Amino acid sequence: MHHDINDLRRFYYQRSLGRVVQRILRDRLTDRWPPERCAAMTVAGFGFAAPMLRPYLAGARRVMALMPGPQGVMGWPAGMPNHSVLCDETAWPVETGSIDRLVMLHGLETSDHPAALLDEAWRALGPGGRMMVMVPNRAGLWAASDGTPFGLGRSYTAGQIESQTRKSGFVAHWHGSAVYIPPSDRRFWLGSAQMWERTGARISRVLIAGVVLIELAKQTRAPVGPGRAIQVPGPREILDGVGLPRPGRAGTARRGGVQRAGIARRR
Repeated sequence: MHHDINDLRRFYYQRSLGRVVQRILRDRLTDRWPPERCAAMTVAGFGFAAPMLRPYLAGARRVMALMPGPQGVMGWPAGMPNHSVLCDETAWPVETGSIDRLVMLHGLETSDHPAALLDEAWRALGPGGRMMVMVPNRAGLWAASDGTPFGLGRSYTAGQIESQTRKSGFVAHWHGSAVYIPPSDRRFWLGSAQMWERTGARISRVLIAGVVLIELAKQTRAPVGPGRAIQVPGPREILDGVGLPRPGRAGTARRGGVQRAGIARRR
C-alpha cells in the first residue's frame, strides 16, 4: 500500500497536527544540516520530503523533490518555479553521484522494493554524501495510528533501519528520534509540542518517540581491478652473486696473523 499525494498534502499543509510535525522534523534536519553549510550543494528528497526542503531553496545549488509514481506528484513549492519530479522509486532521473544531501520521508516504509530503493539512493549520492532517513518508530504510538501517514506501511527500530541500510553500502553517522507528542489534535499537545521535544531529547529512554531518524554516510567501495605485478626474488636469487669465503685463504690469513703475533711477542 502506498501513500496518496492528496492525503499527504492535507496532513502536512492543512491539518494543525501535520504542521506541528512538519516543524519538528524540519528543525531536527536543519540542526544536523544547517542551510548555510549546504550552499552550493545539491539537496534532494524522496517520498514526501518536500516540507523538509524549503529552508534550502535560497542557498543550495539545486533542490528537487523526487516523488514515487504510486504516490503521485504535486507542484512544489507553491508560487515558485517547480522543483518536484515524478519518478520510479528504483530509477531516479539524476546522474550518478550528483546529490550531496538526501532526505527520505514517507518513502522507505511503503516501498515495494526497499533494498533496490536504497541501492538507487547510494548510486545518486556523491562521494561524501549524506542521507537522512525518517521512518515510523515501531515502538511508538504513531506507527499504530491510522490517522496519520506514519501509520501506513512498515515501521522500524533504529537497529533494523541501520542493518537494512548497511546492506546497501551505508554506514550510520548519527541516530536520533523526534515527535514525542501523541497523534492527537488536542490543543494541549499541539501547544506543548516543543516542550515535549526538548524533554524527550533529554530522557529519550523514558519517552518513546514517534519517528526514528538516522543520518547515513555513503561508504565508497575500494576499486577492484588488475594491479601491477611485483616480482619478489627468492632466497637463492638474493644470495646469487655473493662471494663465499675460501677456506684456504681464510685459514692462511689466520695462521699468518698468529705467526706475526708470535714473532712480535718473541721480539
